[in-house]
Amino acid sequence: MVLPRAKKHGEEHTELTDTIFFDLDDTILDFHAAERAALTDTLGQLGVAPTEEILERYSELNLQQWKLLERGEITRDALKVRRYALLFAEFGLACPPEEAARLYEDRLCLGHYFMAGAEELLAALAGRYGLYIVTNGTARVQKSRIRSAGLEAYFRDVFISEEIGYDKPDARFFQSCFARIPGFVRENALLVGDSLSSDIAGGKNAGLRTVWYNRRGEVNRSGIVPDHEIMSLGQLPSLLAAEA
Repeated sequence: MVLPRAKKHGEEHTELTDTIFFDLDDTILDFHAAERAALTDTLGQLGVAPTEEILERYSELNLQQWKLLERGEITRDALKVRRYALLFAEFGLACPPEEAARLYEDRLCLGHYFMAGAEELLAALAGRYGLYIVTNGTARVQKSRIRSAGLEAYFRDVFISEEIGYDKPDARFFQSCFARIPGFVRENALLVGDSLSSDIAGGKNAGLRTVWYNRRGEVNRSGIVPDHEIMSLGQLPSLLAAEA
């Protein structure tokens, strides 16, 4: 797919991209791997065997709670505990969900895992574009993982919904981001993310061009239509080059 052409001299503005917003989890950093490691350690501390069934079910329940947060149907603090309350009730485990939430968040702050090709992509783009992180993750956790991964070297700023007060896909989240970028031109900006309901819907709500990072080749039945779709991060530079 080709990005919109650059407008010729004398037209109102160009659409040559100069600003790129990246989602963090499962776009730049592998959240699934981090989640699995943190949950395995948390369950072990609670005396629960981290079986594949429990690990997979937690991941499903966790995703469901984040979808509720995106729709404004649950608070972040409630989300952190409710996913464990549901998990423990389902498996008949007499574990305190509040303690599990605390242990898990502490463990999730430790270390990082990159998505395939992410480091190479950022190294190639950082000197040519203004790069920004836009994430719905918990501020303490995201800041720790960003530091661990050395992402400050690539990104000019990090926008975390917990600090801004609105969650993706709310357009007010993005309006707050735009206000903090000197000389920002919406038409020259692009958003890259893996979530249709959070990243792509959010970008469209804010008037941004969007690139869906669909690494698993999933069929899009959501009704949310991205401007572009890539299956690997390595495809993004050629998308950008096509508009030059």
